[in-house]
Amino acid sequence: MGLDRLVTIMPRKFWISNRSTFVLAAFAALGCLAGCNQGSAAAPGPVLASSPAAPAADPPSNPAAVAPAGAPATGEGRAYTTVGPLIVEQQADVVAERDGRITAVKVEIGDHVKRGEVLALLDDRALQATRAEKAAKLDSLRAQIQTWQSEQKSNEADLRRADAMRAEKILDEEDWEHVQYKLAETKTQVTRYKADEAGAQAELRAADVELDQSHVTAPFDGVVGRRSVHEAQGVKKGDALFWITAQAPLRIIFTVPESAMAFFPRGAKLELSTTDYPHLKQPASVFRVSPVVDPASGSIEVIGNLEKPSPLLKPGMSMQVKLSSR
Repeated sequence: MGLDRLVTIMPRKFWISNRSTFVLAAFAALGCLAGCNQGSAAAPGPVLASSPAAPAADPPSNPAAVAPAGAPATGEGRAYTTVGPLIVEQQADVVAERDGRITAVKVEIGDHVKRGEVLALLDDRALQATRAEKAAKLDSLRAQIQTWQSEQKSNEADLRRADAMRAEKILDEEDWEHVQYKLAETKTQVTRYKADEAGAQAELRAADVELDQSHVTAPFDGVVGRRSVHEAQGVKKGDALFWITAQAPLRIIFTVPESAMAFFPRGAKLELSTTDYPHLKQPASVFRVSPVVDPASGSIEVIGNLEKPSPLLKPGMSMQVKLSSR
């Protein structure tokens, strides 16, 4: 319609003399009009305040794909890795329990020991003599008790006869009282010697304790990790002589940030590795989780239990920890 209108309003003479030029201009105008019309169709019209709101987008077909508010980002904790040492729960310094001089060292570093096994001996000759003296004193007191108990039985029999004679008016009151007094005296002696016996028994037990302290023993099954004593060395009470460590059960201890702790509940599967043995992949699982967050670091402590630990692994080794895909 725009082209027809343009032709109609032009004079005939102008049309004839400039027909070629006009035709080219007309086609150019036609192309411009066509492009303007397409642009107008593609551009959306303005949205008025009174216009109805556009329909909401359709909800996703899989509701599970929508992450709940506050959930950790995908992979934030699952990809978390850290480093921690291997530990055992039984490790202890074995100390001297009394002053003395070492007369024998029975173990070396790396030796496996059992609970109660003797590790070293202190000079105990003076204690042996003291114990023998205490034991002899106790034996003497027990003999005295037996003597006085026999005397008591005899005096009890005398009193029964004296009672009968007194009833028959054969024994006067003074003689009867003498027999009764003699029995009371023997009972007192038996009581006194029994008290002395109890004291002597306590002294003998104390001597046994001191004598037992001359035997430095292993507190539990384990391996000797360090030896700090040699023969003829003088030691003081409290000096560390050996360091004993158990070898099982083997644990891993590490920390995780608060943002990742939801991925490390009790029982979560772990994978441990070490640069010392690049091909070793040691399985483990979360054994204990601290119930509190350290406010200074914003992290929690986690202890893992190794499942069938490799013999290559030793307490104190540093291991890389990550969640397992098992």
